[in-house]
Amino acid sequence: MKMEKRAINKTFGAVLAALLFALNAAVVCADDIGAKAAVAFDATADRILYAKNPNLKVPPASTTKLLTSMVVLDMMNPDAIITVSENAASVPSVSPRLRKGDRFAVRDLLSLALMRSINGATVALAEAVAGSEEGFVRLMNEKAAKIGAENSVFINASGLPGPGQHVTAYDLAKVMKASLDYPLLKEIINTRTAVVYSLNGRHLFLKNTNQLLWSEDDLIGGKTGYTREARHCFVCAAKRGESTLISVVLGERVRDNLWEDSKTLLAKGFDVLNKKAEPMIYLSTEDTGPIVFASYAKPSKNKLKKKTAHNKNGKNKGAKLARAKHGKSHGASAAAYKKAKKKRSNLSVENHQEQSRRS
Repeated sequence: MKMEKRAINKTFGAVLAALLFALNAAVVCADDIGAKAAVAFDATADRILYAKNPNLKVPPASTTKLLTSMVVLDMMNPDAIITVSENAASVPSVSPRLRKGDRFAVRDLLSLALMRSINGATVALAEAVAGSEEGFVRLMNEKAAKIGAENSVFINASGLPGPGQHVTAYDLAKVMKASLDYPLLKEIINTRTAVVYSLNGRHLFLKNTNQLLWSEDDLIGGKTGYTREARHCFVCAAKRGESTLISVVLGERVRDNLWEDSKTLLAKGFDVLNKKAEPMIYLSTEDTGPIVFASYAKPSKNKLKKKTAHNKNGKNKGAKLARAKHGKSHGASAAAYKKAKKKRSNLSVENHQEQSRRS
């Protein structure tokens, strides 16, 4: 038994050493990043600059709404008018709450979803696009697979917790990068405050939950998230000169540390770009296994070849589910959606009142 254990430890050590050699990166204690998972990603050159458990599967909370918003704009005119259903109005959320019969333009529902994390807004949009949130989820997973977020699975449009729903920090960086190709989304996530009007005469004041908009001049924008299961989450993008960096923080226990972790990640990333630091990766025992990122390599003149992190056995059930368009894989996703919907009224609400007060 002891010999087997030694052999396993020796093998793991050899794999880790080979990984570090391939990445030309140092394993660090990462005490300055308290989140469960984190990534600093060079969106200009498609490479990881810093990573802590980048392939760890964790709940996404309302960072999900970035993917939701992209799917909506792929399918709908932002000026189209949507009527909020009873189902959408009943979804747990913070204020301002939507009411059955409210009529909003798509762009205003996107502002409600991205600036204030109103869960009902995402459900109303999902129903308008696909007829049901369940049908919309299929489009979300197809979109995730298309942009390379193959280790993540989504079961609803809002990010409320449910069985099987997870994202990785590396995948979320890809989602953030893809969202920057949508001018309307860039405009919304960069907006500090706004007022949206319904055709019924309601006017709703919105203050962005992203506190870094008030302190970081180079910030493009971002999306917060919170559930008791996911803890505090935040993904953002910043631009300095010709370089765009993406910071992902998942599973931070203290909300105030969310902003500090994000600023630390951006600083680490820009230091690497300015040749003041080396790329770093930190893997804990919670991670899914050895990961090889082609993006750690120095960018060549040719277009960098994208690779996705894999588990030790080379299989990824989440990726299969995300890629599937027909058959049992989609059935599993649908079953998870139905199970989550039944429990939704008892689940933690994203962006609870503590977050609302602090934003």
